[in-house]
Amino acid sequence: MTNVQERSRTRRQRVLDAALEVFTEHGYGDTAIDEIARASETSKGGLYFHFPSKQALFLALLDEASAALLRRVENAMAAESDPLQRGDAALREVLHAFAGHRLLARLLLIEALGAGKEFNAKLNNLHAAFAALIAECLDAAVAQGQIPPLDTWVAAHAWYGAINHVVLRWLLNGEPARLEETYPALRSLLLYGVTGAAGERVK
Repeated sequence: MTNVQERSRTRRQRVLDAALEVFTEHGYGDTAIDEIARASETSKGGLYFHFPSKQALFLALLDEASAALLRRVENAMAAESDPLQRGDAALREVLHAFAGHRLLARLLLIEALGAGKEFNAKLNNLHAAFAALIAECLDAAVAQGQIPPLDTWVAAHAWYGAINHVVLRWLLNGEPARLEETYPALRSLLLYGVTGAAGERVK
């Protein structure tokens, strides 16, 4: 990569990092491009070189944030061979990712809501991708006889919905103080939902 390309890549990332903070502080509707340019120490022209509009910038931010989150979850799941342990790893990694990056959580779960059809489509894609990972784990668990047959797609969306609600409560009300504290209860509830009492014995 040439020095020019490297500088361009660095400037683009600086704009994205600044945009994350500004969007989560002011919301999509109340954020002006000028604010992001100032926060990133970039001229408006330089910003528009990478992102032709505020919408394009926000969509790029959602794309990168979603992809980074899914990579973390997939890597955590890849370390496990047991289907239910893979699902457990996904739950644990999502909570750790959001707990360690509150701005990311606010961007994906609050600021993007109601911002428009394109943003809703991006969020739906993220929800579907995560649910698909869980459904794959549950399908494998059914095939191996670990859990009884069930509608794994519905169960996977129920898992995602439960996680989403707990994280939203943490973002909006600050409860609990540490998001990771919700892991044991969520784990027991979600595993029990697909295995019955045997879920408590999954280690």
